[in-house]
Amino acid sequence: MSIESKEGFEFSFDSSACGSCGGRCCVGESGYIFLTLKEAESIATSLRVAFEDFVLRYVKKVGYRFSLIEKPYEDGFACVFFDTTKKQCGIYEKRPAQCRAFPFWQGLRAREQFAELCTLCPGIVRTQSKPEDHRR
Repeated sequence: MSIESKEGFEFSFDSSACGSCGGRCCVGESGYIFLTLKEAESIATSLRVAFEDFVLRYVKKVGYRFSLIEKPYEDGFACVFFDTTKKQCGIYEKRPAQCRAFPFWQGLRAREQFAELCTLCPGIVRTQSKPEDHRR
């Protein structure tokens, strides 16, 4: 068991649960999977694909940023690198920082998000908050 915590979040994360959930954090509603050019270069190298070909095939521009593209999956979408047969990330060791940071995303700090997050991710572990954490 590998429990991770981050200040400001009322939960911890057991990363050992990643192998058993079927990649639920990689599928769902359409969204963006942002990555830096350095991350894109690293992924392209690991896939043995020329950087230019990688960008043309797997990346879209979103304003001034770059995102991995998605593919249709079940009733929604999946990251282009989600292996739908194995139900896991096909670039796990090289995945972008956004993916590495899950579930510690700013948008998931709110208490209202906690129940939904628990149903999505079996690695979520509720932590006891201190009374002073609730003072404004």
